Amino acid sequence: MVLLVVDTQKLIVNQKLYEFDKFVSNVKKIIHEARENNIEVIYIRHNDGAGTELTKGTDGFEIYEKFQPMENEKIFDKNVNSAFKGTGLLEYLKDKGEKDIIIIGLQTDYCMDATIKCGFEHGFNVIVPAYANTTVDNKFMSSEQSYKYYNQFMWNGRYAECISVDETVKRMK
Repeated sequence: MVLLVVDTQKLIVNQKLYEFDKFVSNVKKIIHEARENNIEVIYIRHNDGAGTELTKGTDGFEIYEKFQPMENEKIFDKNVNSAFKGTGLLEYLKDKGEKDIIIIGLQTDYCMDATIKCGFEHGFNVIVPAYANTTVDNKFMSSEQSYKYYNQFMWNGRYAECISVDETVKRMK
C-alpha cells in the first residue's frame, strides 16, 4: 500500500476549496498515519509550464506548508491531469509490486478524477478517504456538488472504494 498526495500545492490550497478546514485536517491525519504505519507517502505536483502561476520554480508550485514531504519521500511532477502519464510513477509502483493506493489531494474534478480512473485502469485497488479531496466551484457545479458527484456517485464502487478517514486509517495498520 502507498499513499499518493496529489497536487497539494501552495497556489491551489486555499479557503475557496469546499470544506477547506476538514480537508486540511484529514490530509494531515492521513499523511501522519501513513508515516506511522510505514506506508510510503508519494507526492505529485502539477506543472502548468512556463509563464503560468503553477510553474516549477515558483513559490505556488511548492507543497502546502502543512503537508510538507519528508526528505526521503518521492515527488513526481506532471504536466497533465493524470499522475500516471509520463511521470515514471506507474513504472515505479509496478516495479515495487504495489496493488493498493490511497489517493488524496486536489482537485476532485480534475487531477483527482484522472488519477483515480487511470489508477483503476492500470489495475490498482484505489481507496479514496472522505473529505481528503476537494475542489472549487466551476461554471457547471458548485464545489459541494462536484465533491458529492465524484465521491458518492462516480468513483465509489466503479473506480475506487470511497471510505471514511477512520476506515482508511484502520486499513493502514
